[in-house]
Amino acid sequence: MTSLQRGAPPSARHADAPAKGPSRPQHRRRKDPGSRGRFLSSVDLKASPYLFIAPFFLLFGAFGLFPLLYTVWVSFHEWSLIGGNEGFIGLDNYVRLFSDAKFWNSLYNTLGIFVIAVIPQLLVALLLADTLNRAVRGKSFFQMTMILPYITSIAALAIVFSQLFGSEFGLINQALGYLGIDPINWRGEKYFSWGAIAFMIDWRWTGYNALIYLAAMQSVPKDVYEAASLDGASRMRQFFQITIPMLRPTIIFTVIISTIGQMQLFTEPAIFDTGGAMQGGTQGQFQTVMMLVFQEAFRYGNYGYGSAIAWVLFMLVVLLGLINVVMTSRIRSAT
Repeated sequence: MTSLQRGAPPSARHADAPAKGPSRPQHRRRKDPGSRGRFLSSVDLKASPYLFIAPFFLLFGAFGLFPLLYTVWVSFHEWSLIGGNEGFIGLDNYVRLFSDAKFWNSLYNTLGIFVIAVIPQLLVALLLADTLNRAVRGKSFFQMTMILPYITSIAALAIVFSQLFGSEFGLINQALGYLGIDPINWRGEKYFSWGAIAFMIDWRWTGYNALIYLAAMQSVPKDVYEAASLDGASRMRQFFQITIPMLRPTIIFTVIISTIGQMQLFTEPAIFDTGGAMQGGTQGQFQTVMMLVFQEAFRYGNYGYGSAIAWVLFMLVVLLGLINVVMTSRIRSAT
């Protein structure tokens, strides 16, 4: 650097310096430290629901879906408890089933008990719920007592009803004797045994359905009933024209659930059958389809035939469910 340049003003000092071009954009930028956190948060938001429901599907796959599909496989084989898989026989188990008088008798019993148990049960539950929906004293006490049969032990249920429906020393027969009526053979007569089992079913499940109806009734606005009362509508008219239409989805739900449950009826007739052989009486008077499945598979060791009966019952349940859906859609379209 020369002396002239040292003494020159700053503007002149840098005059001879090469001009710098426009600044280049910096292609390498520092990563945002919060981007990783946002990525993990997005993954957590999308994956968390699946992780929460994964245990249910794992358990359902292991203890529900796999046994269901394995039962299909077993139904096409001759399968016994000791010998295991004794060979593929195709549809022989299903052909045998449709020509088996025991199967048709058990199906007839199941449908008969279903009709005389479910219809009165839902009607009584609806009336009980409507009564408790009014301003009555001790409403909480009655609600608690209605759920007691549902939580009662099955062993206690068997003891109580065996005493009630005993042929010789049963309490009901003794009461009938005081009225001059001959004793009834509850286990020996087909239709009387159906009535006894239906009574057991209704005693256990009426309160449960009544609480479901009561919860639905309490969601109906009170203003609707007040307006109807001002218009002069009686309590009965309010029940049929307000309560039942407002409860139609709940009623349909209970009908479908009751249909599925009653087609798999096993506990009540099993404890009513004192012999323990799942025969449903001496001549199969009250043997249900599920009792026949248990008898063929676990008593006689015919797992292939028992699996075929179970699958036919499954298809019947699906068919009745579809009928309920069709009837429900028609009722909704009509209204």
